[in-house]
Amino acid sequence: MKAEMKTDQPIVEQQKTKTGADLLVELLGEMDVETIFGYPGGAVLPIYDALYRGEQSFEHILTRHEQGAIFAAEGYARVTGKPGIVIATSGPGATNLITGITDAMMDSLPLVIFTGQVANHVIGTDAFQESDVLGITTPITKYNYQVEDIADLPRIIHEAFHIATTGRPGPVVIDIPKNISEALPEVISSRDFDLPGYQPTTKPNPLQIIRLAEALGKAKRPVVLAGAGVLFANATEELKQFVEKYELPVVNTLLGLGSFPGSNPLSLGMGGMHGSYAANMAIYNSDLLINIGARFDDRLTGNLQHFAPTAKVAHIDIDPAEIGKNVPTVIPVVADAKKAIEALLTHNIDMPDHQEWKATIKENQETYPLWNERSEEAISPQWLMKKIHEHTNGEAIVTTDVGQHQMWTAQYYTLDKPNNWVTSGGLGSMGFGFPSAIGAQFGRPDDVVVSISGDGGFQMNLQELMLLKQFNLPIKVIIMNNSALGMVRQWQESFYDERYSESLLDVNPDFVKLAESYGVRGMKVEKESDVEAALKDMLAYDGPVLADFRIVKKEKVFPMIAPGKGIHQMVGVTK
Repeated sequence: MKAEMKTDQPIVEQQKTKTGADLLVELLGEMDVETIFGYPGGAVLPIYDALYRGEQSFEHILTRHEQGAIFAAEGYARVTGKPGIVIATSGPGATNLITGITDAMMDSLPLVIFTGQVANHVIGTDAFQESDVLGITTPITKYNYQVEDIADLPRIIHEAFHIATTGRPGPVVIDIPKNISEALPEVISSRDFDLPGYQPTTKPNPLQIIRLAEALGKAKRPVVLAGAGVLFANATEELKQFVEKYELPVVNTLLGLGSFPGSNPLSLGMGGMHGSYAANMAIYNSDLLINIGARFDDRLTGNLQHFAPTAKVAHIDIDPAEIGKNVPTVIPVVADAKKAIEALLTHNIDMPDHQEWKATIKENQETYPLWNERSEEAISPQWLMKKIHEHTNGEAIVTTDVGQHQMWTAQYYTLDKPNNWVTSGGLGSMGFGFPSAIGAQFGRPDDVVVSISGDGGFQMNLQELMLLKQFNLPIKVIIMNNSALGMVRQWQESFYDERYSESLLDVNPDFVKLAESYGVRGMKVEKESDVEAALKDMLAYDGPVLADFRIVKKEKVFPMIAPGKGIHQMVGVTK
């Protein structure tokens, strides 16, 4: 029997004419978009209506905050290499994305972000939920657009995806006024575009490769510094061939972890502020430092006056602005890392004898290893990290927030595979770790994803727990709980005479009950004797789990380079 129409329901006439929003959805399909992270609002209602009506089968993930959406998109981009797609409304929707956009810009992650905007004719009048998205995002994006004519939308979309994913990847923002998404397109421009001012150099200058090969042929204490540029260029195999061919020691940056197998005998681990003694001393004493795809940021270099003082520096990077920016570079190579390493591999270099150099490095590794002390008071965080690595066979996708737990993970979770490491490097964004794990799980649904956070950072985006229940995402959430903003507390103890100004979290939620309130299984682990059973249980569980591990409250991250000190001036290298 045909149901009667209720008279109190609004009658909506079915839309038959294609709008600008429909065109946008069609274009996203052309760009092979599969997953969108977003949050609707007034200025993007036409876009969400088009998504609802459209024939494209996108998986839209409704996060519970726009910052959760963009951090999730970063996690997705990091583990897949595809651009992360984000939609947010105008005004507060757009401004809630700013931290994530900046984070993606600093860490070179490809994002395409669509923000709603008030109609063209009221821009500049302080209309409801208006914000100057172009002005705000100009310094923190690779490029940004505001669509003024619907006919330009196809070209803009194709340009944006090209810019975000080529050269040094980065975020691109497209601001779409509501009247544009509601417009009825008549004449549509071609998808073709011409960007004469944007032509990234991917092939290395052969003369610079020869210079680098000649320098390597004379070096007695060479070191390779491998950054995230190796990962973005899919050059991990080429890097491995190159360093094994010449038996070169490798130091990784924080974001470069996984670009070279951490268990390889040539790996010295991470360098920088909390890097290993062997890694930092290798850089300090080197006579040739080959930087492949790293920025020479301050957390790596320490005091620049003491950074690799006897080394000839060669720098391979696709972004010419990074070469010579912080560290004087003798051999600049502007190129894609993969193509540069391939060019180096065509040369057969006669290497000097490196036995003394290798012996020095090995002695440093054996004399000053990373260390930790077991505890009866609570759980040793370093030991916990070793056990997480052991129980996941070192094969999980690991995401972290920012702070002490991040450094312990970088130190102790040895990464042998590329693109399994998701963390916020340049901006150091607390709140990043948990939502980025959600994006990573959507990007690689068959992989084990472990999200590691501190009790402080986790609370910044805990609302995204709802997605674990909604999609039954089998993410294993580990909170390393020391009832403090751990890294802030460590600095206050070390450099501010133990004045713990607003760094102690004396009142925390019951994380087990919190998880259960979202329909997620919760666990609390307080003793080291219970750790292994808990890890086995949560990893075997078919579904999401949140585990609250109570770690030693005043444990510090060591080694550490104090502010203003050189890379060789580490503290905490011995017990």
